[in-house]
Amino acid sequence: MRTETADTFPTSSAVGPKQYVPLGIGPAHSRNTYLSAQFWRLARRIGKKKAAVAVSHSILVIAWHLLTEGCDYDDLGGDYFVQRDADRARQRALAQLEALGYRVTLQPAA
Repeated sequence: MRTETADTFPTSSAVGPKQYVPLGIGPAHSRNTYLSAQFWRLARRIGKKKAAVAVSHSILVIAWHLLTEGCDYDDLGGDYFVQRDADRARQRALAQLEALGYRVTLQPAA
């Protein structure tokens, strides 16, 4: 005797049929964390649902490393992607202001 196949993807009944809430959507609501920054950075490019799945994968990878190496979780912070390449972020901000019609000169803060 054979049973019928069903949709095995986890869904939330509060959202409605065929709309799911992936596990990674939670970190997007907490501010100033690496996972939140990763979610919003990806969501701009690939959409919220795919970004949530990508962040879910990151959470699983983090959990695996924590369990196998027996270490504590150290969050990189919400500004990780900006600090990683500060020169690129500075050039992008200048280009955006110049595109709006401003002439910009930068001076280091004292």
